[in-house]
Amino acid sequence: MDKKIGFWEAYAIGVGGMIGGGIFAVLGLTILLARGAAPIAFLFAGLIALLTAYSYAKLSVRYPSEGGTVEFLVQGFGNNLVSGYLNTLLLASYIIMLALYSYAFGSYASALFFGQEIELYKKLFIVAVIAIFTLINFLGAYVSGKSEDIMVFLKVAILLLFVALGFFTGDFHKLSPKYYESVIKIMTGGLIIFLAYEGFELIANTAADIKDPAKNLPRAYYAAVITTIIIYVLVAAVAVANLTYEQVQKYSDYALAIAAKPFLGDFGFILIGIAALLSTSSAINATLYGGARVSYLVAKTGGLPQDFTKRVWKHGTEGLLILAILSAFFAIFFNLENISIAGSLGFLIIFASVNYVNFKLYKETSSNRWISFIAFIFCVISIVVLVGYNYEHHPQNLKSSFIVLAATFIFEIVYRSLSSVRLAAFIDPRLAKKEKFLQNYKQYLLPVMKLLKNRFKDIEFYELPSSKGNINIAVVSSADHKKIKKEFFDHLNKELKQKSEKLLTLHFSSDKEDIGSQAMRLL
Repeated sequence: MDKKIGFWEAYAIGVGGMIGGGIFAVLGLTILLARGAAPIAFLFAGLIALLTAYSYAKLSVRYPSEGGTVEFLVQGFGNNLVSGYLNTLLLASYIIMLALYSYAFGSYASALFFGQEIELYKKLFIVAVIAIFTLINFLGAYVSGKSEDIMVFLKVAILLLFVALGFFTGDFHKLSPKYYESVIKIMTGGLIIFLAYEGFELIANTAADIKDPAKNLPRAYYAAVITTIIIYVLVAAVAVANLTYEQVQKYSDYALAIAAKPFLGDFGFILIGIAALLSTSSAINATLYGGARVSYLVAKTGGLPQDFTKRVWKHGTEGLLILAILSAFFAIFFNLENISIAGSLGFLIIFASVNYVNFKLYKETSSNRWISFIAFIFCVISIVVLVGYNYEHHPQNLKSSFIVLAATFIFEIVYRSLSSVRLAAFIDPRLAKKEKFLQNYKQYLLPVMKLLKNRFKDIEFYELPSSKGNINIAVVSSADHKKIKKEFFDHLNKELKQKSEKLLTLHFSSDKEDIGSQAMRLL
């Protein structure tokens, strides 16, 4: 991608990735567990996501890579069974997300078109929506991207309308502490919907193409997560205030549509139903595209069978087709609670691992390691609470989680024993080139500087203090700065045999005093 994206584009990717099918699919489950404290449950899960976003922001700036999460895991754990297994678990978690979104689509579509949830039609809708968006993704990124832009705008607009109108009819006494469940149930209510906060990690896959990443990446992560927390907490509050507990029990799979009835009647049910279809469709579209791209990239560099990269038709790969088939299987044969717990557990494990990686590499990423350590501890405690509560009260709900964790581990063990293919040292080849330059930058820069020294007699070069992963060079000269910059990069491109503009930053001045006392003269 030659054209850089800015803060707003990265922010939209994060918000669009998070506000997907989760809020429509599992709001009812959270209310059943936390009751009046459902907004607090959403806030609790959001705070874990916000702390984890710190690790993602730091790692994305230091290791900008299309590989995103997979790249961070490889940098932290190296090329071994741990990183291989976590990568496979990440792909499995994408499948669980797709199953959750398509399940929610089937439930809302059945209720919208037939007035109630009919099992046969729900399953037909599940298969249909996955098939349609698999076809759209086979047609290529342009069609997929245009579909996503429209759906993201509409789903956020309808949710905000729901919140605005719902405040006038809700009984907000239902949010008082006397309607709260125990702390464990509130935490579990938040953790069961943790999957709804997963999408911010999609920003990491675009890190190499964001302008001014040191500034825009952290802002995009934090703004996207905070925006989503606010919307989720408000939606949960309005839903609790407009629903009875009996309604939630009866209509838990499409509780949000029922919550719109008090202030919009049947039109509200239809409006939220349409929003749910758009939102879950958007999430399916984005996840199929994102998941397929990751599986393709990792298969290309090692980690999954090379058959995943085989094109079936047009822009589609076998990886995309396999993701779609497995997602439909999970959505049809496992219930909503099973799917939600498995997905949330998978991403809690992935996020715990990413937080640990940033804790471990804090010097490389210039991080406060204790923020990442606290996030890691929160993730681990959350895993224990989620598994412990369900094991004690609803052990059958852990069935799909056990299948996912065991199957991915067995797959990785068997594949590693039968194949010599391993994850590459750098998932993204562009990052590999950047790291090679950073390790030996002076051997490339000095010949270029000598050439320019002969060309511009008064020119001086200074190295400025910079964080790891960046090279800052100050150029002091009275000559035309634009001309110097062009010649500098033209010569460096010849040295490197690649474009070098992304590898370092040049600062120009006509006065040595402008660059400060910490600058170190080169040559």
